[in-house]
Amino acid sequence: MPLQSNIYVMSKSDELAEMKQSLHQLVGEAENLEGFAGYVEATESPGALDTKAKELMSLAVGCVARCEHCVLWHMDGALEAGATREEVIETLEVAVLMGGGPAMTYAIEAYEILEELEAEKDA
Repeated sequence: MPLQSNIYVMSKSDELAEMKQSLHQLVGEAENLEGFAGYVEATESPGALDTKAKELMSLAVGCVARCEHCVLWHMDGALEAGATREEVIETLEVAVLMGGGPAMTYAIEAYEILEELEAEKDA
């Protein structure tokens, strides 16, 4: 008899929504984080670089830094800012160039996130 699993696998969109909600709650309770949250918002806003470029840079850094949550967060940000699939793929190439084999494993994760978010958008 095959084993049955009742494990619920959260979609990347659901995982992202949960992260955003938890971040909002944490910043609401931890006053010292408000300044950092403001810094993030200001830094990610358009300046000499547009938001898309900044999100793609952050995606690459997330891969090199081996931060799975960062990869999800900034993949979403890059797509929301209008990044194309080709721009994302090239960004992942740069991440692997700078981070080597360990970054490759996060680039694979990023690619899977890209696939899932695109599929959810098309559904």
